[in-house]
Amino acid sequence: MDLFSRSWTALRTVVAELPDADFAKPSGCAGWLVQDLVCHLVIDAQDVLITLATPAGTEPTRDAATYWDVSRTPPSGDDPLDALTVRLAAAYEEPGLLKFHLDDVGSAAGRAAALAAPDLRVGTRGEVLTVADYLTTYVLEWTLHHLDLIAFLPDAPGAPEETLARSRRLLEEIAGTAFPASLSDKDALLVGTGRRPPTGAERAELGELAARLPYVLG
Repeated sequence: MDLFSRSWTALRTVVAELPDADFAKPSGCAGWLVQDLVCHLVIDAQDVLITLATPAGTEPTRDAATYWDVSRTPPSGDDPLDALTVRLAAAYEEPGLLKFHLDDVGSAAGRAAALAAPDLRVGTRGEVLTVADYLTTYVLEWTLHHLDLIAFLPDAPGAPEETLARSRRLLEEIAGTAFPASLSDKDALLVGTGRRPPTGAERAELGELAARLPYVLG
């Protein structure tokens, strides 16, 4: 619960403090500008609110690691839903309106998460998770998108160290193996999810794991 709040607050704070001109810069998500990624965060916040308001009466079918659909094909930005996000973001016209909407819906999502019982079971995407596991998936989601948001914004604050560390551990659970200790948490996440290719030295450290990368999470 605490890491969910820290990761979400850190990400929303960066967005709130961005100069308007930065919204037109590229993000780390293929085909998306910063404004498109921020629009996606609004949609994510809505998903959190919807899921926390959708209690389930059956046993969990997924946990924080098995929740994800994993592929090895990085997104191209051509997916119809990705294209819809771009159109929605453009409709805001002014960064201030997008900032306001994220703050409004995002704050509500944060409050709902803080009030939810960790062992409550909720339904999403046809699966059942505990609230604790569901919010843990979003620690990874928020942390990765924090990295995406600042990919071309070198002066923007980075993701909190503790959420980078927890996200790395979750990615290692998903992968079924640990990443080399020589990789920082940030680099393990970037390389592990295909956000950048490994360097030659990193590839050597990764060994057989390099052939299994990336783990593209959806």
